[in-house]
This record gives sequence, structure tokens and C-alpha cells, in this order.
Amino acid sequence: MSTVNDGVLDRAFRQARTFNRFLANKPVSDATLQELYDLLKWGPTAVNCQPGRYLFIKSQEARARLLPAVAQGNQEKVNSAPVTAIVAIDPRFYEQLPLLIPVMPTAREMFSGNATAANDTAQLSGALQAGYLILAARLLGLDCGPMTGFEADKVNAEFFAKSGWRAMLLVNLGYGDPAGVYPRNPRLEFDAAARIL
Repeated sequence: MSTVNDGVLDRAFRQARTFNRFLANKPVSDATLQELYDLLKWGPTAVNCQPGRYLFIKSQEARARLLPAVAQGNQEKVNSAPVTAIVAIDPRFYEQLPLLIPVMPTAREMFSGNATAANDTAQLSGALQAGYLILAARLLGLDCGPMTGFEADKVNAEFFAKSGWRAMLLVNLGYGDPAGVYPRNPRLEFDAAARIL
């Protein structure tokens, strides 16, 4: 039996929806974005590697730089969102491991000379962190519209040429307009998706 309030579970999962439009008169503050990061950062990642990196697009100038990389069908979604988070990974995440996992002094070397291990770890843990961002945003009262309909190479060239970060996902953030929600699609039942051994 859950000890978590039903309202919290509804907000995070059961009643949460993907929003395609957002209310224009409700901006998202910088303080809320800081709070969002300060919550999502606590989610577990492999060897505490935390490869996720986040660029929050708020200004019209930054949005204009992003839109050419966004699929035509997603441009209106980006335009209506107060914030679009570019969720990226840092392929050189292992440079931070001496700070992030001091109990493993050789953790950096596990990845610095093994590009396959570094890439696989960054992809998996970065995907986890993208999920944490969505859940943290919902728990803070924000609505989300995650999207993969964009050209990552263009985003990387425009925003991450110096850092080397690699874009994985766009997540529109704000306060959702209920008119921009599609009917809820079904989910698989337990027996179709899970086993207990």
C-alpha cells in the first residue's frame, strides 16, 4: 500500500499529460528552473555520473536559434511554451567523476579510455535524467511536452559547439492549455508488460 498522497501520484503519473500548447500569460521563473534542477539532480545514475546537461530556452532570441532545428509539426509547440529545455549529455562526463564519486578514485579511468562504455553510460544515465526532469517538473506544478522531433546535429552546432554536449530530447515546459491535449492513449496492463518470478 502506497504511503504517497494520491494527489501526488496523480500529478506525477496517473493524471499527467503531454501538453502541446501552453498558457501564454503564465511564465516560468528562473527560480523555478533552478528548483527543477535542484530536484532532478538527486535521481540515481550509473556511478553517480550525472551526464545530463540542460539548456533552458526562454528568450525570443534563443527560441529563434532553436526553431530551424525543430520539425515543422513541433514548431508551434515550441513557440507556445514559456521554456523549452534542451536535454543533452556531456560525452566527457567522466571528467567530473573525481568530484561525483570520491569513493571510487579510478572511476574516471573506467571511461576515459573506453569510448563505447562512456557513450553507453552517458546515453542510459542521460535518458534517466530526462525522465527525472519530467517528473520533477510535474511535481513542481509544471506541465511538460517532451519531443524528439528535431535535428540534433543542428542543435549541437548552434548551442553546443564549444562544450561538446549532445542534444537528446526537447521538453517544453510551462502551464498547459487543456485545449492542446489529445485524448489519452491506452497503456499496457501488468500481464502484458511485466512478470514476477
